[in-house]
Amino acid sequence: SDTKQWYQRRVRGDGRVTYTRRHAYHTQSNKAKVIKTPGGKLVAHYHKKSAKGPRCGDCGISLPGIKHLRPKQYKNLKKREKTVSRAYGGSRCAGCVRQRVVRAFLIEEQKIVKQVLLEKQKKKKA
Repeated sequence: SDTKQWYQRRVRGDGRVTYTRRHAYHTQSNKAKVIKTPGGKLVAHYHKKSAKGPRCGDCGISLPGIKHLRPKQYKNLKKREKTVSRAYGGSRCAGCVRQRVVRAFLIEEQKIVKQVLLEKQKKKKA
């Protein structure tokens, strides 16, 4: 809270600062920090938005192995930096992929068991 008070003191009163860009409102995309230069001038240093990074589509955790960048910056990355070399790499985390594989395997096993039971019943009737 001390930094917030300092910031408010700097911005209000005599220590006012004008934005250098043509965006006048203090919005999410227009955050600036007031810096005092060695010459004694107060200038605005603009902040970039922090990147949240890609998240798992199932559980929502941040995907390990993939950089946290703003959406536009992903276009300059190589493919190996944007994904993980695995099924669903860059979309789902390893734990969720494992769950999907196990679920699919168990469903197939269940189908086989049902078929075997049906064959046994047919043999008993015949």
